[in-house]
Amino acid sequence: MSEKPDHLLCFGFGFSARALARALPRDRWTITGTSRSAEGCEKIRQLGFDAAQFNDDTPLDTSLLDTVTHVVVSAPPGKTGDPVLKRHGRHLGKRAAHIKWMAYLSTTGVYGDRQGGWVDETSPLEPSTSRGHARLAAESGWLDLWRDAGLAVHLFRLAGIYGPGRNQLQSLKSGKARRIVKQGQVFSRIHVADIAGILRASIDRPSPGSAYNVCDDEAAPPQDVVAYAADLLGIQPPPEVAFEDAELSDMAKSFYAESKRVSNKRVKTELDYSFMYPTYRQGLKALL
Repeated sequence: MSEKPDHLLCFGFGFSARALARALPRDRWTITGTSRSAEGCEKIRQLGFDAAQFNDDTPLDTSLLDTVTHVVVSAPPGKTGDPVLKRHGRHLGKRAAHIKWMAYLSTTGVYGDRQGGWVDETSPLEPSTSRGHARLAAESGWLDLWRDAGLAVHLFRLAGIYGPGRNQLQSLKSGKARRIVKQGQVFSRIHVADIAGILRASIDRPSPGSAYNVCDDEAAPPQDVVAYAADLLGIQPPPEVAFEDAELSDMAKSFYAESKRVSNKRVKTELDYSFMYPTYRQGLKALL
């Protein structure tokens, strides 16, 4: 008798969740993604996956959770907190015994600004933006479910994500790339394929209650990444613009409010993960 497939439920089926779904062998997995709208659900089905509608006004039919063995929460917190935790945290806690692994996709923003210094998973959590505070509150809520109900929660703190269709090569081609220079500013990044790889490695080596930084080996000034992408395309990079003169949106300014280097040592040692794209150079070359 063949073994029953595992069932992955992704609350939110964006860039990272789709990458994981595509990386899992379809003969061993049933995969369901959620969307806020019926139209979004139809798009998920067109990609070959099951779909369910979920938003603030439309909770899931909880019977769906009865077959779920793995969960990814990538939906961002809203004004009233984490929508999945609020609507279905209790339901997931009741089913903790048959949920083998649950991932909350957070952000390295929970560490706050370190003025270019290093952080790892043991560093104090001192967010300096409203988004970082919301993510930290969600992390705390999910960890409470691990402690109180035994739900197999894992936290993944993602750096700046890039990959097919979302990268500086595309930005340059569309004319939207800018080389904004802020003294001492560095960002950590991660290719979406490595996000999927790290999540798969964690599924194979579950360690409930653990947090993992999901970033590549090299934090770099953003203007350097744009210049490298331009070199790959054989074009002149856009001119450098001082941060003070850049006329950025509030959202864009918030990204420049924090500068830090994020260690990925734990995913290498505890998950035995080898990066496909250890720096943005390998990642952008592959995307070219």
